[in-house]
Amino acid sequence: MRFLVILMVIILLNLGFPAIGQAAPEVSASHAILIEQSTGRVLFEKNAQEKANIASITKIMTAIIAIESGKLDEKVSASRKAINTEGSSIYLEQGEKILLEDLIYGLMLRSGNDAAVAIAEHVGGSEEGFVFLMNEKAKWLGMTNSHFDNPHGLDSETHYSSAYDMAMLMRYAMENELFKKISGTETYKSDNRSYSWQNKNKLLTQFYEYCTGGKTGYTKQTGRTLVSTAEKDGMELIAVTLDAPDDWRDHISMFEWAYENYKMESITDEGPVKYKLNEDDRTVNGYLREDLSFPLSDTERGLVTSKSFVLNKPDAGKEQIIGKTVFYLDNNRILETAIYSNDPPMTENTFIQHIKSIFSETLGLR
Repeated sequence: MRFLVILMVIILLNLGFPAIGQAAPEVSASHAILIEQSTGRVLFEKNAQEKANIASITKIMTAIIAIESGKLDEKVSASRKAINTEGSSIYLEQGEKILLEDLIYGLMLRSGNDAAVAIAEHVGGSEEGFVFLMNEKAKWLGMTNSHFDNPHGLDSETHYSSAYDMAMLMRYAMENELFKKISGTETYKSDNRSYSWQNKNKLLTQFYEYCTGGKTGYTKQTGRTLVSTAEKDGMELIAVTLDAPDDWRDHISMFEWAYENYKMESITDEGPVKYKLNEDDRTVNGYLREDLSFPLSDTERGLVTSKSFVLNKPDAGKEQIIGKTVFYLDNNRILETAIYSNDPPMTENTFIQHIKSIFSETLGLR
């Protein structure tokens, strides 16, 4: 009997969490996507470009606009409209004055709709003014299948996005250190409260040790929506699901599948390089100023190629971009990096470090 129970557990786990080499994870979501953070490479998708309701993952846009407003230390006065907003709440009181930064924590951790309206009124001058900012930001980010009607995500006929657009938004937002910190915070206490706010994202607080943040969403009409981030072995991932009855498992399945099948592989290193000019056999010295890595499967590692494009007559002695190197995977362009004419100029700190290095080598200390 015990053997049968163990066997059943193994079978269920294998069904829920794909094994190495499986073509793609199974997800309950109607719309889903998984991307790598640094490159934006799409590793898995399901109806990812289709427009759909998004519920409270809308608040990712609200949060990043608020953070970028430069008003984090300002006190926000909660209006009657804000406190009467339906749905999830951090229970603001009319006239209560609270830091904008605290409201963003309440927005992201507790999904406060009252916090969303209070933020919108303070940052945008009105809720309508803030919605205008949301849609302008969406255009700027290239979110072509998105339109926002409000800062909280309550259902509206013209309030929608796609899994792909939300992944691109989260990728942008996670480049902001404060957003990243707030997104990954499990508990937070405002000076305006006698108790702490607990993050509703159970992937972060309970279910998945590699989760680094995210935002939950739900309405009866829309179903469950979820954006989450994870990091393991130097690879940062973003997962999005819309209308997903089993979203926690969906995200874990996608993350585990990706970590089993892809690794961040270095495709070029920072440092000096030589390039042949097109017009003859002469070579020119160049310098790459960044290490580039890309998520690759075992079968893809030998398929990355590159082409370099260099100016025939770079200006002698002048620091400048003299060309670029473009990388391809199976003939599809994936990344590019600038080629410089020389090393970056030394700052005072790097100069001192350089002198120390030479001194240590001379004395045989390393």
